[in-house]
Amino acid sequence: MKTPSCDLNGRVILVTGSTGHLGTAITKGLAGAGATVLLASRSVEKITDQLARLQSAGGTIHSFPCDITSDSQRQSVLKEIAERFGRLDGIVNNAYAQPKAKGAAAFLEAYNISVASVWALLNETRELLSKAAARNRGGASIVNIASMYGLVSPDLRMYSEPTPPNPPFYGAAKAGLLQLTRYLACELGLQNIRVNSISPGPFPAPTVGETDPEFIKHLGARNPLGRIGTPEELIGPVQFLLSDASSYVTGANLCVDGGWTAW
Repeated sequence: MKTPSCDLNGRVILVTGSTGHLGTAITKGLAGAGATVLLASRSVEKITDQLARLQSAGGTIHSFPCDITSDSQRQSVLKEIAERFGRLDGIVNNAYAQPKAKGAAAFLEAYNISVASVWALLNETRELLSKAAARNRGGASIVNIASMYGLVSPDLRMYSEPTPPNPPFYGAAKAGLLQLTRYLACELGLQNIRVNSISPGPFPAPTVGETDPEFIKHLGARNPLGRIGTPEELIGPVQFLLSDASSYVTGANLCVDGGWTAW
């Protein structure tokens, strides 16, 4: 039997939150691996700019401006995807936005985008995923981008301010996404639809290093590898989980954190 590879040639993959810090690197990597990448972002300006940049670098890219938490927008985009492509081989759920609400309402807003909208998207794409699952050895694949803070809490000793930049509702929402991953993996396994998650570790935006280089130094020293991560280091793990190389992997959470959660 031929050894399965991480090749994504001909695969149709939807990426939500495609224009963000991590999403930009992920989409570029998937396009480079031969996938037809469908970009979903609520920012029309950002997604238009990203489409132009990725297409100039090569790869098959299509953009779908969409607020993934809006039932009408999400369903309209999925209808167009069904008509144009007829299937979905994979989905990368990377969308997240800082809640505008305050207090307890922030928990609901964070949960809505991190957990509820992921479930809604998967529920509404089951037919498209099933069509792909029947043609791929590794079936169809869902990759949920969680966080190390869905597993552990921020080390408050690292921060000078009393309120850390990763508030409780963020960790709670990402923890919910990890459990949803396990639940859906069990529910969809017999349909050959695999569901896994990745928990990134310290991947601060470039602006953080520019404004507080000392914090970046301390952040990197906090984990076993002694450095922060770069968004490009997520490409390989995402590509692996979307490909036939991970055909017997489902319900798993891959920590890409430099060993942060291993202490």
